[in-house]
Amino acid sequence: MDTNCLELTNTDLKEIFKEREKDSHKGTYGYVGIIGGCIEYTGAVKLANMSSTALRAGCGVIRVIVPKCIETSIAPYLLEQTIFPIENDEEQKMKFNKEQIDAALEKLKAVAIGMGWGKGRDNEKILEYILQTKEIPCVIDADGLNTLSQMNLDILQKTKCKVILTPHLKEFERLSKIPIEEIKKNPIEIAEKFAKEYKVILLLKRSTTIVTDGTVTYLVKRGCPGMATAGSGDVLSGILVGMLGYHEANTKIVAAGSYLAGMAGELAQEKYTDISMKASDTIEMIPEAIKRIR
Repeated sequence: MDTNCLELTNTDLKEIFKEREKDSHKGTYGYVGIIGGCIEYTGAVKLANMSSTALRAGCGVIRVIVPKCIETSIAPYLLEQTIFPIENDEEQKMKFNKEQIDAALEKLKAVAIGMGWGKGRDNEKILEYILQTKEIPCVIDADGLNTLSQMNLDILQKTKCKVILTPHLKEFERLSKIPIEEIKKNPIEIAEKFAKEYKVILLLKRSTTIVTDGTVTYLVKRGCPGMATAGSGDVLSGILVGMLGYHEANTKIVAAGSYLAGMAGELAQEKYTDISMKASDTIEMIPEAIKRIR
């Protein structure tokens, strides 16, 4: 392991996933939200929310923020979660509406944006508005990253949000404009430089995941081949935003979320095999992973 990189210890993890006080309630562990979904990609948001990923990771309440056109298709799958529809345009993509976005994000401790969001013409306006006006941790993934890659990244240096970016190599290539082959030659240094320049926490998904803010870097060596399946990234985002409901947004907490996702995936692979497991199996194993960490 690189001498400048850190590794989470059992003590760190036990403290992060410690047992809760009896005198606590859902508000103690935070209201969080996930913004995403469009008529083509309802499944990603269902996976990140319907399957209770964020709740499994420990937040108190999860708010699913989707375009109104898919409200009825997602609502039947939401049990413990709440739903907040945003007006959609004629292309059935989420529409920028300042008042609705303000209401959707009210009282939230953290938000994740991008899962199944598609290529809406107002995506940039929505993301820009959140970055410019909200003071909450913001996990940007999937189509949120694709949207961000088309914007001026200087917005990240001025944002009020604590931004967590979770790209795989291709998404990071789009963001950084650095070819994948070059990234592969020196991933840690390139990730650290990017995170420091843009003042973000970068979680670069690889066989060894790199989590860095440019000053502190963790290498997470958890996960398995069975996680190479649709929706695994959505599960990670759900875990991260769930943990940010009751933890400070810092590099260690993001690394711990990656560790938890990887361990849950390994347990799912043991049960279902590397060929047959699917992303929802990882969600199923989150409780067992927390038990083992404890």
